Amino acid sequence: MRAPWSMRNLAANVFSILIVVGLVVLMAIGLAKREFSTPGPLQEDVVVLVPKGSGLKDTSRQLALSGAIRNGFIFRLGARYRREDRAMRYGEYRIPAGASMEQILAMLVDGKTVLHKVTVPEGLTSYQIVELLRGTEILTGEIAAVPTEGSLAAETYTIERNQSRSDVLKQMAMLQAAVLAEAWEKRVPDLPLASPEEVLVLASIVEKETGVAEERARVASVFINRLKQGIRLQSDPTVVYGLTEGKGPLGRGLRRSELDRATPYNTYVIDGLPPTPIASPGRDAIMAVVNPEETGFLYFVADGTGGHVFAETLQEHNRNVAKWREIEKKNKP
Repeated sequence: MRAPWSMRNLAANVFSILIVVGLVVLMAIGLAKREFSTPGPLQEDVVVLVPKGSGLKDTSRQLALSGAIRNGFIFRLGARYRREDRAMRYGEYRIPAGASMEQILAMLVDGKTVLHKVTVPEGLTSYQIVELLRGTEILTGEIAAVPTEGSLAAETYTIERNQSRSDVLKQMAMLQAAVLAEAWEKRVPDLPLASPEEVLVLASIVEKETGVAEERARVASVFINRLKQGIRLQSDPTVVYGLTEGKGPLGRGLRRSELDRATPYNTYVIDGLPPTPIASPGRDAIMAVVNPEETGFLYFVADGTGGHVFAETLQEHNRNVAKWREIEKKNKP
């Protein structure tokens, strides 16, 4: 028995509606896919910060507010469809002009965050490096204690926004340890230094004594020769460190009374090396100490051009000092 006409008509209508709905859904999916992969609305690069703990909805809202995407709903659908809705990483991202939602999602999943640089110049003390990091606003977290003097490598570091200061300090310490280990392996024979730690101490003195790259190995030779002959190092920067404890520059010349004052760091008073480094030496200063020039020099003094003049005898050194005094007099205001 055939179904009544009304029932056949209803079934046909329902079928037609389903076809229409299916076509609409297919069209919507097609449009969404096209929107997901088509170039985005940005006319120029924009930096977007995705805070730690942000979910997909928060992230899509942040991207939409910055103008990086047109439709947060489509972005969320695309992320879920690709099963990457929980794979995105927080951080600071530079979204390029015209980037599609597909490209933006890939950036967030890969964690291609904006990288910043912080430079630690050679010759800073650990205290000064800690102050530098504390003043770097994109870093987070407190520094509980100042690291051991000389243990942090002077270098330019790549950092991310909201990276912790303690992590950066660990990176600095690991690099310095690696440089020091390499230097110790490459040291020349008969070096009057008993350990990598002593290399670091002398390298810090060399670093503070000269900023001229070509002089480092020559300055190192002076101190190496003095150690071999049992002559006190007589380095002004060690005296300064004993007075300031590495918390900043002295801001004036040393007084005679300070050169005579006994501190653990005053190499005019103590024999051999001071107990710790007086700064963080750079790689070149460390390498200069383990491979110094072969010279007979025991003295050096400023030459008025930013460098130094070297001497093997005290008489020659005294003549060089006299010349330097004359230069100082002429340059006095």
